[in-house]
Amino acid sequence: MAKNTVKNNATRILEAANIPYEVFTYSADFHTAEEVAELIGAVPETVFKTLVVLPESGKSKPVLVLIPSIQELNLKGLGLAIGEKKVRMATKKEAESLTGLVIGGISPLALMQKGWRVYIDEIALIMENIYISGGQRGINIQVPPEPFIALVEAIPISL
Repeated sequence: MAKNTVKNNATRILEAANIPYEVFTYSADFHTAEEVAELIGAVPETVFKTLVVLPESGKSKPVLVLIPSIQELNLKGLGLAIGEKKVRMATKKEAESLTGLVIGGISPLALMQKGWRVYIDEIALIMENIYISGGQRGINIQVPPEPFIALVEAIPISL
């Protein structure tokens, strides 16, 4: 794990918005969000994974959902919160195809210009900092949650 000054679209977006951040890099081999927490020395509850979720009605576009690494997504609860009867997790292939990003590197920062709806577990609002994907596998970024949430227009919901 290394703290450094990686420059990519995600960090440029944060800089343009004057949001403080710190970049953490680690092996680009696939890691679960829990493993990432250990690799970067973070409390697992503060490392958020980005999930791609598909409304099954076919009437709505896929959404991004950020939840703490140690949490399982309650699909029924998410569906109720976003007004969808049924939602499902995208497969790895679907997530990568829809986002153009590799699993482990999916980030709302990298998808800001694509019109994705973003939801985040409201628990983030009580944290000093959260860790999010930096838009490519092997990069996580520590950010204060409130300006990040405002920047990506995420909707805090109870998950």
